[in-house]
This record gives sequence, structure tokens and C-alpha cells, in this order.
Amino acid sequence: MSRALVTGGAGFLGRNLCLRLLGDGYEVVALDNLSSASPLGVPEGVELIEGSVVAPPALDGSFDYIYHFASPASPPRYLLDPIGTMRTGAEGTLHMLELAERNDASITFASTSEVYGDPLVHPQNESYFGNVDITSPRACYDEAKRYAEALMHAFHRSGRHTNTHVVRIFNTYGPGMSPDDGRVVSNFLVQAIQGTPFTIQGDGTQTRSFCYVDDLVEGIIRLSRSEVRDPVNLGNPNEITMLELADRVSEIAGDPGRVFTELPQSDPKVRKPDIGRATELLDWEPKVDLAEGLVSTHEYFNQVLAKQVMDS
Repeated sequence: MSRALVTGGAGFLGRNLCLRLLGDGYEVVALDNLSSASPLGVPEGVELIEGSVVAPPALDGSFDYIYHFASPASPPRYLLDPIGTMRTGAEGTLHMLELAERNDASITFASTSEVYGDPLVHPQNESYFGNVDITSPRACYDEAKRYAEALMHAFHRSGRHTNTHVVRIFNTYGPGMSPDDGRVVSNFLVQAIQGTPFTIQGDGTQTRSFCYVDDLVEGIIRLSRSEVRDPVNLGNPNEITMLELADRVSEIAGDPGRVFTELPQSDPKVRKPDIGRATELLDWEPKVDLAEGLVSTHEYFNQVLAKQVMDS
């Protein structure tokens, strides 16, 4: 039986990855400081070790696969602790690479489309170097991920550890998200359920491309079992504006109205992945369309919010 470590395994994406690994017959250990845990907690059957990748606790046994997914991923959360966010990308990634080296394990690092910054190339492919403002508040996340990618490549290039994988994750949504996650899909769905007007930043014409979490996890698994070492974009290339997203959510959950706020500093105006490498090298492309994914995510948030009311 293969044994896997998932850092950030109690979070939205980490939890869904743990579920998939359990289903594939892995023994799964989650390392998480619970700072941005999913309201569902870790799946039954996963061993949870509470701690930080910056100063990791002792981890018994050996691992065949390491999935380094620790780090808050939404701006409201990583901006709460910008220094901690950067240390997670820097020191945390170093510790996980050293662990992979000792265990001769495959290590997959969760990078992000944010390495492209506010892009001047559209759609974004893996050869684009990005347009990141290192003086902006968002840079704590963007630069942490860029540094961690460089560290992964340094280990590989030096020969210290060559079984490395880098996935650049574009906007992802689905069951397991926290109602206060702060990303736009969760914001809109929760606001619709609660009858609060959609909060639209800027004029709403900025674009994003939303990938359902099950599709993303499938791509991550394929990458981690492959011989692909260079970064690979994973995301859904179907791009929509925030105004269009509000319309889609309204069709499912009702229209609570809209309020417009200032666009945050360095917020990307466009975001769309070029997934040609993933299609060619991993035979991967997303299957779940936005309408279908929003319905299941809406049902999930209805259940979570109803439970919160009952427990209060």
C-alpha cells in the first residue's frame, strides 16, 4: 500500500485530495495547522497531525508520495499573515523537499496561476514569466509560490531530488470550501443563500476561469504519477466575467442584488489557463461544466449554513 503525506490536508483542496487518495487505496497522513480548515474536517480514515510545515513535527514512517499543498489560498486569508504565508512557501517547501529526499518520494507542489500576476499574455501558458508587483499586498502569496517553484527546480537541477512536480492551479471551487473562504464563487453562493447583495469588485468585467475540484484533483493525481517535471497549468479554460458569474449564480440561487466596491490593488484583470501541456502530457481536461458544478456547490453550502444555524 502506498503512503502519502498531504500538507494542508484539512483545507478545501487538501481534503478533496485526501478523499481521492483514500479511494485509490493509499494510507494518507495530513499535516495541517488548521488555520484555514474545511468545515468538513479531514476525511475519516486520514491520520491528522496538527502542525506547521515551517517547523514540522516528527513524522513517523516513510512516504511514497508527498503533496505539498499547505498555504492559505484566498486573498483575505493569506493577507492576515503575509509573513507566515511567505515562510510557508520558503521554509515549508524546503522542509518538504528534504523529507522527499530522505524518503525517495514523489513530491508535488501546489503552485498557482498567481505566479503570472496581472498578466500581459492571454491566455497564460507555462512559458510566460508573469507580471507580478512585488510591492503589492498580494505579493506575499505570489512571490512565496514563485520562490517555492524555483526551489523545486533547484533540487531537481542539482540532482539532490529529481522526482518533483509543479502544478499551477487556476481558480477552483466545489464542496469542502468554507463559507467565509473569501473567493468569489463561495462569496456569491453564500450571499445568495443569505439574501445579501453580491459584492462585485471593480466594474465586474474582470475575468476568471473556474475549475471544479474533482477535475482538478484528477489532474493532480495524474501529474504526481507522471515523469513530467516542468510546471503544468491545471484549470478550466472557459473564461467568464464576474458579472456573468453573478448571473449564473442568480439562476441557481436567486438574485439578491449587487453592490460594487473598489478593485483591490494588483487584482488580475484577466485569468485563463492554456492547458495544452496538461492535455498533451497528462491526457487531462476538465469534464464538469460551470452550471453543473455550481449546482452541487450550492447544495453543499446550503447544508453547511443550515448546520451552522442549528449549532448556534
